[in-house]
Amino acid sequence: MLKICRLLRNYPLTAVCVAAIWYLSFFTPPHTELDNVRFIDKWAHVVMYGGTCAVFWAEHLLKGRRKAVTRAAVAAGWLAPLLMSGAIELLQAYCTGGRRSGDWLDLCANATGISLALGTALLLARRRPRQ
Repeated sequence: MLKICRLLRNYPLTAVCVAAIWYLSFFTPPHTELDNVRFIDKWAHVVMYGGTCAVFWAEHLLKGRRKAVTRAAVAAGWLAPLLMSGAIELLQAYCTGGRRSGDWLDLCANATGISLALGTALLLARRRPRQ
């Protein structure tokens, strides 16, 4: 419980983004004109997960850590969102009574966004002056 409180204190914007993803993943979306745009759902997944992970990396890198991109940080900023994404897709497939459907291509889009955010963080960390 103490670790969760520390994570919430250190990464508040990331926590808000994660909560938003969980909410958006299980509510029934309204039908709009955007439904006719090809692959709009996949682009939304790339943006949601890429944006959330970008917020995580921004909060992490702005803390001024000497070794900013560590194994623990990669686990928190790449592996954890990927596992969360897989869990959400399985829950959508088996626990929403047909209102939502789990889609492996959504998982791939999420992984794309997560990986783009990690790649950007690695580039920014490399360019950042050492402290």
